[in-house]
Amino acid sequence: MQEQDYEYAGFWVRTGATIVDAILLMLITYPLLILIYGWAYFDLEQTAIVAGPADVLITWVLPAIAVIWFWLKRQATPGKMAVSAKVVDATTGQTLSIGQSIGRYFAYFVSFLPLGLGILWIVFDKRKQGWHDKLANTVVIRVKHGDSSPVRFE
Repeated sequence: MQEQDYEYAGFWVRTGATIVDAILLMLITYPLLILIYGWAYFDLEQTAIVAGPADVLITWVLPAIAVIWFWLKRQATPGKMAVSAKVVDATTGQTLSIGQSIGRYFAYFVSFLPLGLGILWIVFDKRKQGWHDKLANTVVIRVKHGDSSPVRFE
């Protein structure tokens, strides 16, 4: 496929993809957490902020590994696949490196911290990059469905 067949994925497309990913993640993690900790897991008076080692593994570690794996192997999480979007290197248009994937994942925290400003940045940026994309040198692209200007990898 030629690069003129792609466009940058905008805020709402990416928001939809994130919602799909969040639902899938909850469908996997919540049953595991309930199986291990019971329904008391959702009562902060009983479990505090972290319920235990399995909570850290299931809630933080495994999702990070899964997201990074999807970026490396499929160029997209299931939610991004559902909207025909891919996360690629902003310079080459190729699959992310391992370091780039890890950096992008942790850069999400930077994007969310100041009231989500780094995520909202996608709305205003000409390449539809959030701060996490800028920090990791990535863009999110999808098959063109209109007359948007083509993606040019410089």
